[in-house]
Amino acid sequence: MTWGIPTGLFLQIHVLISLIGIASGFIFVYGLLVGKLSDGWTALFLATTILTSVTGFPLPPFGFDPPRAIGVISLVLLALAVAALYVFHLAEAWRWVFIITALTALYFNVAIGVIQSFQKLAFLHALAPTQSKPPFVAAQLVVLAVIIVIGVLAVIRFHPAITAKT
Repeated sequence: MTWGIPTGLFLQIHVLISLIGIASGFIFVYGLLVGKLSDGWTALFLATTILTSVTGFPLPPFGFDPPRAIGVISLVLLALAVAALYVFHLAEAWRWVFIITALTALYFNVAIGVIQSFQKLAFLHALAPTQSKPPFVAAQLVVLAVIIVIGVLAVIRFHPAITAKT
């Protein structure tokens, strides 16, 4: 049992929240790239990404391990993103703080999704059973490169002072 929910069901809820966070993150990214944030999609992305980290902590195996370290880092980044957006209203340097912290949290979710996919999906696991083979490394490098390019473009294109939020 995890938080009063059977652990298997809790894990399914955690995965569903993660997938919603990633999907809404892609819509959030689109808003950054076209210079318009959707309040609803942004809030959904931030909330589900926060919940992804929070719901990852009580899952086995227990102890402080790399996934939990990423969870802590992600929560710190998301706290900064939430503050930048809702407290500081993306004023001045808070605009790029928001972009970088939110995109880094999205990167963590996608990168962990890639890790989980290579562990759990037989056709991917066969390509890189130890996660040190070229297909796994290439997938992670592509995810990182895409997030970096999106981040650079978002910092250039997204200026809430001159672009109204929808």
